[in-house]
Amino acid sequence: MGVNKSKSAFRSIAEVSEDLAVAPHVLRFWETKFSQIKPMKTKSARRYYRPDDVAILALVKELLHNRRYTIEGVQKLFKNRSVKDILGTEIQKDFFEEEETAMPEEMPAAVASAVAELRQIKAELEALAAAE
Repeated sequence: MGVNKSKSAFRSIAEVSEDLAVAPHVLRFWETKFSQIKPMKTKSARRYYRPDDVAILALVKELLHNRRYTIEGVQKLFKNRSVKDILGTEIQKDFFEEEETAMPEEMPAAVASAVAELRQIKAELEALAAAE
């Protein structure tokens, strides 16, 4: 891949396809067969895969291509198992969840103001979501 992204960054279908050496249509097909793969979709239906989705896709590829499982065999392995159970690790926290950290004193006032405004917007969105 041409761009180095953070491990927690969302990935486009093209990036995942390139990383796993699997055609994009295969990734879309696997989404229909494995309910554990749930990429985020924009209003224009562009897919963005979370790191957990990419890990599950890599596992599906390993099981199907290298270990020669069938789709049905992988579905049986995944049946009634959570993503945490499948991956053997804690599920990635929400993209926006970060520990509150103190702002460095050298942070420009404009950036500090923007961060404060974003935190306020986040709080308002959480309140709206809780009200639904």
